[in-house]
Amino acid sequence: MATPIAMGAISGLSCGMSGKPPFKIKIQFLCGDEIAMGPGKADLLDAIQDHGSISAAGRALGMSYRRTWLLVDVMNRCWNERLVQTVAGGSHNRGARLTDTGQQVLAAYRAIQASARASIAGPSCDRLAGMIRSEPLPAAYQTETS
Repeated sequence: MATPIAMGAISGLSCGMSGKPPFKIKIQFLCGDEIAMGPGKADLLDAIQDHGSISAAGRALGMSYRRTWLLVDVMNRCWNERLVQTVAGGSHNRGARLTDTGQQVLAAYRAIQASARASIAGPSCDRLAGMIRSEPLPAAYQTETS
């Protein structure tokens, strides 16, 4: 069973600042040592839904064919039911589509992301955003190489 883990990659919330926010929150659902769902896999599911093809989705996201298929394989192995259904061959209906479970998992994951974004907004975030530099200072010391 997947275990939810909330960590430090949702970006896009201003937190009282213009431009790129000074933080990100990454929400991952784990299945053993595998990441069953995370922001990249959710983006891949969106792309599969948009393009109707695993390889076209990978191209749209700048991923190799192999990497795309490996991510789909992990998702399909981690959830109780497959998230992506493929149809091989030369027929008109070939390609890939999200299963009902895949659509449900994607919608629930996106809702969790939205909730996390909303929960981080507020005075504490604004306070921290006002205290952080836009870029780090140079390192205090430099090592010499011989």
